[in-house]
Amino acid sequence: MEASQGGIEFEDFFPAMFERLGTDGFMEELCKGFSLLMDEDKGVITFQSLKSSAESLGLQEMTDEEIACMLREADLDGDGTLNEMEFCTLMFRLSPDLMQTSKQLLVEAFADDV
Repeated sequence: MEASQGGIEFEDFFPAMFERLGTDGFMEELCKGFSLLMDEDKGVITFQSLKSSAESLGLQEMTDEEIACMLREADLDGDGTLNEMEFCTLMFRLSPDLMQTSKQLLVEAFADDV
């Protein structure tokens, strides 16, 4: 992420990481990222665990409402927290190029099965 005219702009390094690490290595890194953000007692990312990590992520300017909105958007099961699968899904959604790569991998996988 980098500052851009008073805001934060996401710089997408995921495709390069995916290419360099491969599928297994990339997923392992995402899981490590999840572990850094999660509430260790609950095993999920909570509002409080994300808020307390905001500064180290360069997101100290985010309001409580913005953090809550981010959680709501990524919370697929509606429990108010992010589990590992929801976090990984969010990371893929934040990277349009990676989404395209993952679609291509699925197409290739299904083609191999046919």
